[in-house]
Amino acid sequence: MFRFTKDERLLRRADFLRLSAVARKLHTSSFIVLWTPGETGRRRIGITVSRKVGTAVVRNRIKRLVREYYRHHREALPSIDLNVIAKKGAERLDYHGVCRELDPVVERLAGLEC
Repeated sequence: MFRFTKDERLLRRADFLRLSAVARKLHTSSFIVLWTPGETGRRRIGITVSRKVGTAVVRNRIKRLVREYYRHHREALPSIDLNVIAKKGAERLDYHGVCRELDPVVERLAGLEC
């Protein structure tokens, strides 16, 4: 139920570039969420955390928190491709902070008809 399979991940560079070129954006104080209707008919997520945000330990922690959030809230999302980009300041968030940041984004995306 809470598995995160390869089918649910954006893996190819071309997918990330396509999202950067044509996606719509939603901003929070710690994240930028790029989204576009999915090409595969299922929801997929990519997580981007640059070196500006922190050390490898910090970046991996942010990615773990966002993946955990996605696992618990993916059923609310339509079949879209999304990329969650962490901004500076995301390193200070715990899981509940990530929830507070991304809940309004998921609510807005849940209302979409793709």
